[in-house]
Amino acid sequence: MASAQPTPSLDQTKRFMPWLVAVALFMENLDATIVNTAVPTMAASLEVTPLSLKGVLTSYTLCLAVFIPISGWMADRFGTKRVFTWAVCLFTLGSLACGLALNSPMLVAARVIQGIGGAMMTPVGRLALVRTFPKSEMLNAMNFVVIPALIGPLLGPFMGGVIVHLLPWRSIFFVNLPIGLLGLWLIKRHMPDYRDEAVAPLDRWGFLLFGSGIALLSYVLEIFGEHRLTVGPILGLLAVSLALLGAYYRHGTRVPNPVMRLSLFQIRTFNVAVLGGIITRLGVGGMPFLLPLLYQIGLGHPPWQAGLLTMPQAAAAIAMKVMSKGILARFGHRRVLTVNTVGFGLTMAAFSLVGPDTPIWTILLLSFTQGLFSALQFTGMNTLVYADISDRDASMANSIASTAQMMALSFGVAFASLVTAWFVGDIPQSDRLHFMSALHHAFIALGSATIIASLMFWRLRADDGNNVSNRQAEPTSPETAEAA
Repeated sequence: MASAQPTPSLDQTKRFMPWLVAVALFMENLDATIVNTAVPTMAASLEVTPLSLKGVLTSYTLCLAVFIPISGWMADRFGTKRVFTWAVCLFTLGSLACGLALNSPMLVAARVIQGIGGAMMTPVGRLALVRTFPKSEMLNAMNFVVIPALIGPLLGPFMGGVIVHLLPWRSIFFVNLPIGLLGLWLIKRHMPDYRDEAVAPLDRWGFLLFGSGIALLSYVLEIFGEHRLTVGPILGLLAVSLALLGAYYRHGTRVPNPVMRLSLFQIRTFNVAVLGGIITRLGVGGMPFLLPLLYQIGLGHPPWQAGLLTMPQAAAAIAMKVMSKGILARFGHRRVLTVNTVGFGLTMAAFSLVGPDTPIWTILLLSFTQGLFSALQFTGMNTLVYADISDRDASMANSIASTAQMMALSFGVAFASLVTAWFVGDIPQSDRLHFMSALHHAFIALGSATIIASLMFWRLRADDGNNVSNRQAEPTSPETAEAA
């Protein structure tokens, strides 16, 4: 792998670059959590139903899924520093456009600009980390990055609630402007410029097939939840989207340098981490969309109070990031992920028990518990992705894993909205009790999907991931070693 030597020394890069990536993650996570909290207020201002605004959320995550596959190629071709600069600029300009949007279609279009920037921002930042730190230091580096980034979800719900309570909802997007300027200053001073001088040409046909297939599939899920079309046209669009994805699968196995190299799925740890992560995030993706609806529409809390109810989850996630290294080193990825995924799903389903008579302390405790499970889950899955990946394949593996994550989160929002809309039926969303009952069914569905994901992690071996968690290998009998 040929790479340009970064201007700062390696020690300086290791010291400052995690802060740079953390600022980018903070901006993205803050934006996402603020928008989720503001959805009911935005819907009232734009005179649409809250469920119909899921396009504001899915358009962003869908762009991540479509454009992340080429983020690795872009970084190899143009350099991590230049691409990261473009990404932060696009995300910041998209935030400005969101704040100036006059209607729902304009807001969705502005979120698309944000999504294209975000598609390059987080994956390229993570790729720079992977190329800077050895695998034995990867868990520490990622935890260092994620802990500051989790301040976004910690402050976002409350900030979003306060902003929409005191100021026009458009103000929530202007928060990103000074953060984006700070990020650009840090990039100029501390971002390393890794690149591959021998990078192959972009697989344009593969990008077109995969991107259009994923985009169409997401659109089908959105219109199905809102009943815009009859069953026949919806099934036709679904068939076209699956045909496009099938065509990409055939294309990707035949060309020498596909946009996403599917042969990496032959690596067991990568396969389990990515596929298990997709099913897990299918449930996780809908929670940030459903919880503000539960708190504001179902329970009748104002936006700022609804934001406070979600803050324990981010606080618990920060605490767990400190403990996760010791837990993974003690029990291993296989044991942690199989058990933790079940606990994660049960906490999601437990929100179906929240009603008007539920004490506030119970909701806060449930939110805190979910934060513990979610932080350990994502740390385990994200580090396992790179456990057996060579440095040469790090860019491709990062693109595939990031695409899968964003695609699953996007589908999670659509799935949550679809289930909720199914149970709401023709009853007006102003019917608080009936709407809350529909949300309860959605929580159970998301929790069940997450519990099912635990089956994927049984495919791991006891010592898988030890090289990233610095865990000592378990002693094995001669029979076990021979079978392995």
